[in-house]
Amino acid sequence: MQAFPYIMAAIFLGATISAQPAMNAMLARSIGSAFGASAISIAVALALILLVLGITGAGRINGETLAAVPWWVFLSGLVGMLFVTGGVVIAPVTGALIFFVCVVAGQLIGSVFADHYGAFGLQVREISVMRILGIMLVLLGAIIVTKW
Repeated sequence: MQAFPYIMAAIFLGATISAQPAMNAMLARSIGSAFGASAISIAVALALILLVLGITGAGRINGETLAAVPWWVFLSGLVGMLFVTGGVVIAPVTGALIFFVCVVAGQLIGSVFADHYGAFGLQVREISVMRILGIMLVLLGAIIVTKW
């Protein structure tokens, strides 16, 4: 499997996601509630994913398969809610660039540990000097964009 199309898709997703906090913040200002805007955003996402599931098939979603999943896996929904609501609240204060530089820095820090320990079934990829240097460059970038 060639990774290039997936890398390009990830870049495209990153570019489109950069608009999400600003759009949700505009919705929050219009309705007067950050949590209401987050709920609407997530409800629209739910409706669209249910449509896609209806078209493509839902796989093996049933009580038996869901019962076999560790309970803490479902906390991913909490993470999604925190990200959407965090963007609604934080991005209008920091701006999109600083918000996402900090989000990416946090993702890299969390990811290096997830890879190192093989968390959530990932292949183990040990922490290395080059990985630490790469994270430090991103953190330096976060500092630079917040100061200038």
